[in-house]
Amino acid sequence: MGNLIPVEVIQQFIFEIRGERVMIDRHLAKLYEVETRVLNQAVKRNIERFPEEFMFQLTKEERDEVITICDDLKPLRYAKTMPYAFTEYGVAMLSSVLKSQRAIQVNIQIIKAFVKLRKMLLSHIELRRKLEEMEKKYDKQFKVVFDVINRLLEPPKEPKKKIGFL
Repeated sequence: MGNLIPVEVIQQFIFEIRGERVMIDRHLAKLYEVETRVLNQAVKRNIERFPEEFMFQLTKEERDEVITICDDLKPLRYAKTMPYAFTEYGVAMLSSVLKSQRAIQVNIQIIKAFVKLRKMLLSHIELRRKLEEMEKKYDKQFKVVFDVINRLLEPPKEPKKKIGFL
């Protein structure tokens, strides 16, 4: 497992789409060192193992949003089919479909990345709770500071609609 990708690098490949943390098929194929086509063929041969909460196909809008976030996905703009997104459960299921030793080791690393993100989210919620307690405790002279901190803790808003010709 020495030459595997660190958890921190894998975390960069995890996106939030439809309220789920997911990884795109192209990134997974890269990590497993197989072609995207091969990964998707293996999934389609075992489609009963991948219900909607394990994997879903992106819409055109979702694909375009992911492309703007991640430069290495730019070639997807010209792909004939929409990419697939795999949830944490789908990634776990991939190890039973892709039976190589590499797939097993990479899956372990990916699951660790998902767990680490979950822990970070929980600590973020705990931090917000503590700040709210402090806000109640101290007087209004710190209101500006608390307002700024609360704004920083809020999840990002929906991207603005593009202006101009499409």
